[in-house]
Amino acid sequence: MSTAMNFGTKTFKPRPPDKGAFPLDHFGECSAFKEQFMECLRDNGYESGACRQRAMAYLECRMERQGAARLGGPRGRPRAGGAAGQLMANEPLEKLGFKDLIDEKSEGKPGK
Repeated sequence: MSTAMNFGTKTFKPRPPDKGAFPLDHFGECSAFKEQFMECLRDNGYESGACRQRAMAYLECRMERQGAARLGGPRGRPRAGGAAGQLMANEPLEKLGFKDLIDEKSEGKPGK
């Protein structure tokens, strides 16, 4: 009896990750920002509030690298994971909890 029970076989459709989960930065495009953030955490006793500027810079880096459709995979193949290998979908920084830091930046700029 070699028949398999494949009556209602469904195909798996991958979907993008939910907020708060995103692909790893396999190519190290934002590793400098990540290292600065981690160094800040170590220097401040892992108090994340003291490192919010660096966290914001890291997330900005990830969002900036999502738009270009790159063929940076092995042998010129498209990168795996997400649409065009995106690191993070664009989100307003206000929605990511950085509204107060953005307000501080705009207050410090003359001419606004």
